[in-house]
Amino acid sequence: MKIGIWRQRIGYGISDLACNLIWQMISLYLMFFYTDVMGLNALAVSAMFVVTRVIDGVTDLLVGYCIDKTNTRWGKSRPYLLFGAIPFAVCAYLAFSVPDLSANGKLIYAYITYFLLSLCYTIVNIPMASILPSLTSDTQERTALASSRMFFSFVGSTAVSSFALVLVAFFGKGNQALGFKSTMLLFGIISSIIFFISFFNTRETVQVVQEKVTLKKALKSLSTNTPWQLFALNIIFMFGAIFIQSGALIYYFTYYVGNASLGAVVATISSFVPLATNFLVPYLSKKLGKTKLFLIGSGIHIVGMIVILIAGTITPIIIAGAFISAFGLGLKQTIYFSMQADPVDYGEWKTGINAAGTLSAVNGFIGKCAQAIAGGLSGALLAAGGYVANASQTSEAILAIKSLYLIIPIVLTVCSMITMKFYKLDKIYPQIKEELDARNAIAVETINE
Repeated sequence: MKIGIWRQRIGYGISDLACNLIWQMISLYLMFFYTDVMGLNALAVSAMFVVTRVIDGVTDLLVGYCIDKTNTRWGKSRPYLLFGAIPFAVCAYLAFSVPDLSANGKLIYAYITYFLLSLCYTIVNIPMASILPSLTSDTQERTALASSRMFFSFVGSTAVSSFALVLVAFFGKGNQALGFKSTMLLFGIISSIIFFISFFNTRETVQVVQEKVTLKKALKSLSTNTPWQLFALNIIFMFGAIFIQSGALIYYFTYYVGNASLGAVVATISSFVPLATNFLVPYLSKKLGKTKLFLIGSGIHIVGMIVILIAGTITPIIIAGAFISAFGLGLKQTIYFSMQADPVDYGEWKTGINAAGTLSAVNGFIGKCAQAIAGGLSGALLAAGGYVANASQTSEAILAIKSLYLIIPIVLTVCSMITMKFYKLDKIYPQIKEELDARNAIAVETINE
């Protein structure tokens, strides 16, 4: 049964609202929770991030392969949203709980719960990417769907940035451990409900006719997919910068600026401003092209970070820089998710293999590697700088924090821009789309005869 365009746009978009209520908590506060609330050593936490993210990256490939092999009356990707919602919420609650164990026991507990949380995130997040080519074959509608996804993603991010620490204080009443646990319980319940709503308001309607795909064939098809290879390299730079900066935010404003409340304001700006830029993306991408818009957004993002770096501890300039940075981030993140579906079509056009699930999974694996590197680097730099939780920091520790929040993200974003300068799929995509539509129409007619 077909559903209305706007119903599906909203239904698809809110899936990332559900994800971000939990994932934004992880990005902004999990490192801080481990070091300052659970009392774990920063270097031990960095090692844990590297180990668990790399292992979890392998599960991305397995989940993607399972999606490609799945065939149900609900489609390939939708069932994972339905059955993954509650486990995702439960694991989020457990990850932000402090067990009554020894230091080593707490570290083992963190390893287990963080891995399970990452696995559940994979189960609900990869289908959000793999489902997009099945929702529509129209490139502009894909951009509209991606814009809807990013709009609601930013709604989730804004909610967490604005209210998470307020809720922690409200529920905890001075006990941060209780506050974080209670806040995650609330976000988990809301997230599950939203995932269920998303499931019932999306439909996989695009028919793709092809031979059965083995994992070996799917992975081999990626070896000849040059646009995807560039896109994959960009994931490391782009998300490496985002993960490193997000994790360092609370340290930067607590220990360098000396105003943790301002950190919450900047986090809110970083989530709220992209809500507005999100509405511009469909129009701008049509006028400029996806790649050019990505590069422009990245450039604006860099300018904003440089302004914050120059500002030091001057609040008005920091806020101005945050607005500029958030505007650029909103442009590039939104168009990124629209671009993600295009290499799938290129691969099918070139090899005859539609490996949407596997490609999304490999993208997820690379993203997990970027996050592993970000988490490992963050903990290692904090430890090397002599960071001590809940204490005055040395100049070396402050330099490490500034590097994590601004200097390293600027360098990685420049690398991202250089990579995407070589991405040329925009120019040939209309021809690819026309040939694929004709090919699939003939195949469907043949089957129906």
